[in-house]
Amino acid sequence: MSATSVSQSPPTTTLAEWVATIRYGDLPVEVRQRTKDIFFDALANAYAGHGTTEIPLIESLASRVAGAGDSTVIGSDERRAPAGAVMINGYLITAVTGCDVHRPTTCHVTPEVVPPALAVGEELDIDGETFLVALAAGAEVTTRVGNGLFDTKGVFAERGWHTPGIIGPFGGAAAAGRILGLDALAQRHAFGLAGSQAAGTYAQFGTPAIKFNQSRGALSGLLAATLAAEGFAAATEILADPFGGLYAAYAGGGRPEATLDGLGTDWELMEISLRAWPCGVRLQSLVTGVLDVLSMADVPADEIANVTLGLPAMAYERNGEMPWDERFRARLSAPYVTGVVAMDGACRLDQFSDERIADPETNAFINDRIVIEPDPALAVGVSVSLTTRAGVRHATHASVAKGDPEKPLAWADIEAKFRASAEPIIGAEQANRLVACVSGLESVPRLSELTRLLRPA
Repeated sequence: MSATSVSQSPPTTTLAEWVATIRYGDLPVEVRQRTKDIFFDALANAYAGHGTTEIPLIESLASRVAGAGDSTVIGSDERRAPAGAVMINGYLITAVTGCDVHRPTTCHVTPEVVPPALAVGEELDIDGETFLVALAAGAEVTTRVGNGLFDTKGVFAERGWHTPGIIGPFGGAAAAGRILGLDALAQRHAFGLAGSQAAGTYAQFGTPAIKFNQSRGALSGLLAATLAAEGFAAATEILADPFGGLYAAYAGGGRPEATLDGLGTDWELMEISLRAWPCGVRLQSLVTGVLDVLSMADVPADEIANVTLGLPAMAYERNGEMPWDERFRARLSAPYVTGVVAMDGACRLDQFSDERIADPETNAFINDRIVIEPDPALAVGVSVSLTTRAGVRHATHASVAKGDPEKPLAWADIEAKFRASAEPIIGAEQANRLVACVSGLESVPRLSELTRLLRPA
């Protein structure tokens, strides 16, 4: 099928056919590796999610609505029913604000794609090659459906929709559907059912409910694929139907052609960023810039007179004046993140503890020496200047964050992130085995060999 004919095809039907027929041999080598990178990063974030204040609440919810079962919860020795495991794993991956982001659509992908793939894959005990294909299909569908929502008019963004809960169910349905072996018709039904559950808005920003969009999105994907596998029918063209289709309802029409352009040859999942630091998406370039000027200045924190940051309008609106009165908001607060990075020369999970947030010395440093300003000249990135007590000024503009496709995390970077969060839970020896398992994912004969390593020994 030519690129022209693909772009003119019904997007839902074409995506369903693609998911139903894609095989391991269709994945370029770089796509296979990138999919493993993305999965490995999701595991690192899930282990880090344990200990956050919301996880016990999600676990309680899972117990009440799903109950016990045989599905693995990453980093836990308690097994759950598939729906419960999916909800918990979805929240774990996003809990510390360290999960991936597809910047063109501002969507976190793995919280919705990995949990349903893991639950269904474990239940059927598939091989690693099939699991890898399912993850790639889920990530590609998520990002491509998202591309269709964003047009030059910016309708989707202006309406305040939050993409993970809206497009994530499609990716989860693709990953689970591929593992379940849905044919093209059943996969199309799964997408229709995913569309019926598409929801989430930025009104929740700054509260844990913004992350529940990811957890619920993962569950929606599982429900959609499972119900479609039972023969449940849904809309023929959930994406491009002019009356109630996703693109019409959420984006005033969107760009349906962007969903399919280059499908199977130009892999959109390669554009997924992996966050190097546990803080907000728009603050990744901030940390990059602050670390750069600290390297230029090469002075201790007590020799810093001030650090001034200029943020684009949207970043300033979301993060520039965010209070840091608790852990979640601290990860979204430009003043707090700038302050602790300037003081410590690093950005780590332990800087977002209750004790550090309340620390008088930290708060005095932020209030006295950190200035955050909107910069109307900036479209992306951040401008940073640091002045020392000796009056020497250093400045930079960070337009690309470490972890973006232009400056990607290496496997060693992801492994360091993984070990820091996983080893306290599963131990160094088991972490070694899990690293090897993920590295050779396509060669794993049964997924149970991987899932047992996800739990404490």
